[in-house]
Amino acid sequence: METNLFEYKNREQFSEKRFEELEIFLDEVWSKREKSSNYTNEEDSKAEVQRFLQFFHKDKTLKSNKYVGVIHFERDTINLLPKIFFNPKENEKPNVKAINKHILWWLSYCRKLRFPNYLSGLHTDKADFFEILIYLFGKYTRELLNSSIYQTYTEVNEELSFVKGRIGFNAYINNNLAKGRFHKVSCEFDTFEMDNEFNRGVKFVAKLLLPITKENQSKRFLSDILFILDEVSDTAISSTQLKRLSFNPMFSNFETVRDYCVLFLENSVSFNYKNDLKLFAFLLPMEYVFEDFIFGFIDKEIEEVNAEYQNSSKYLDVTNNFKLKPDLILKLPLKKIIADTKYKIVYEDETDPKKGISQTDLYQMVSYAIRFNLKEIILFYPNTINNEILNDSAMEVIDELANNETIKIKMAQLPIINFEMFNETYLNQNTLEHDFLVLKDVLVSRIKDLLNLNQ
Repeated sequence: METNLFEYKNREQFSEKRFEELEIFLDEVWSKREKSSNYTNEEDSKAEVQRFLQFFHKDKTLKSNKYVGVIHFERDTINLLPKIFFNPKENEKPNVKAINKHILWWLSYCRKLRFPNYLSGLHTDKADFFEILIYLFGKYTRELLNSSIYQTYTEVNEELSFVKGRIGFNAYINNNLAKGRFHKVSCEFDTFEMDNEFNRGVKFVAKLLLPITKENQSKRFLSDILFILDEVSDTAISSTQLKRLSFNPMFSNFETVRDYCVLFLENSVSFNYKNDLKLFAFLLPMEYVFEDFIFGFIDKEIEEVNAEYQNSSKYLDVTNNFKLKPDLILKLPLKKIIADTKYKIVYEDETDPKKGISQTDLYQMVSYAIRFNLKEIILFYPNTINNEILNDSAMEVIDELANNETIKIKMAQLPIINFEMFNETYLNQNTLEHDFLVLKDVLVSRIKDLLNLNQ
């Protein structure tokens, strides 16, 4: 059974028999998730009860919160989808495959979630984007391990019948000489070992994913990885341990594998319950994905702009208790602009004097402008499946404490949806990159227009 839930939108029925078990499982997933995730905020870190789904016990229905991704629970799949794709008039099932391709395209630009460059060149029609991630991880890692295995020097203390490396004189005197074992020498030496923390982490993640994936090709890739790393110890490794690993240029290709392992360990949990019941969850808060996507896109695709991410050098108060952290500071050829991403649905209403800008957002932007001494601010919102780009709106605030200087705040939607992909007649392109080639150019042009770079 497949259930599709959009953030904070629709409610859907779930099996009455497994309703409470699912809630227990998600509570456990929440408590065991990696707290070091780049997408975990302070409020969520303190919460003890899961925030993935809302459970309505009276009618046994589910509702999604702010997370997007997929939950596999026994034979059920629950797709948590971005609210910008929700169409209340649509009677048919949503085009999950097209939605997941959009999520993958956004993630390909993200900086916090580090994906390999070839993600945009992915050629697959799998509907479940998590299956795509497993496939990519398995394929890339298997190919890399077939050509070279990461090995590190490890210090070994061993008794030998000949001298190798350095003699451990204290150990030789106490353990050998004093006991009449003259023929054995305590040696200390470095050896090139494949049983290291990195390989143990790769093996741990491969074993985690193997029973979860339903794709035969992915199973083959993961099985090959486990075969190659058969001599490596079976040890649970955390994402924190893997993130501490650094590689010299000779082994730079292994950084991609490390980043994938961190991705799975920070955002997914898999475990057994009552020996035969399994759950898998891969979930990300969409507001942070949108923020990260916009930063990565500007940083990669718009050469005229130097984007600085979340500058936290300023505080609102003189005692430095309230830190200010705008999403972006955009350094243009002649000036700087504060840019903030707002993952909210905006509606066109000419009678609205606030022009779609919420009061709390306005207060926040004015604080940024005053403390960073910048007088131009732009708020980036996503467009939605139900409309094309709405008209831009703007607002001015007079700073009477700064000789009546004007703070200009602009609100604008960004085109991040390829509408053609939701048409029945749409022909899938060869790769993810080609699916979004036109949209990429449209988004570049739109951002340049907003920043007055096309003049």
